[in-house]
Amino acid sequence: MPTRKNTLETTRVLEFLEKIGIKIIEKELESTTFLPGLSLGSNCIYVDFNKLKHPGDLLHEAGHLAVTDKESRKMIDININNAEWPTQGEEIAAILWSYAALTHLNLNPSFVFHPNGYKGNSEWFISNFTNANYIGLPFLEWAGLALGDKRAHLEGKEAFPVMQKWIRD
Repeated sequence: MPTRKNTLETTRVLEFLEKIGIKIIEKELESTTFLPGLSLGSNCIYVDFNKLKHPGDLLHEAGHLAVTDKESRKMIDININNAEWPTQGEEIAAILWSYAALTHLNLNPSFVFHPNGYKGNSEWFISNFTNANYIGLPFLEWAGLALGDKRAHLEGKEAFPVMQKWIRD
């Protein structure tokens, strides 16, 4: 059985994901996965703490589940290999969602956007997001998850990076 490698940050992430309805299932992952120690299932993330290299990747994978519509989320399985999922829009939305989550949890952006991820573009994402250049925000607005400045002002609500809800219907 895998052993949890708890850090304060990882514990906060796990508690947050459970609170918003993303199940974390700890299990030994036999096969090689896209992100070490992580795989997606129907409305859940499988995690092998013995293989997990970057706990911030939990937020990125959670972002994929969160921005995927409810019906599609049910069809995700551990052996997902679908060239149509995620779409490029969903990918960038998942990245931005993970930024909102780390902001909500008061974590350093490098917790998610570590040097070994994002095809060498981690610093680029950090720079854009910390300067309020929210690439992917139109998708999050369209999905009903967040609001840009203008719409938030019109509706008297808080703008991104505050999320209106964490999981897409």
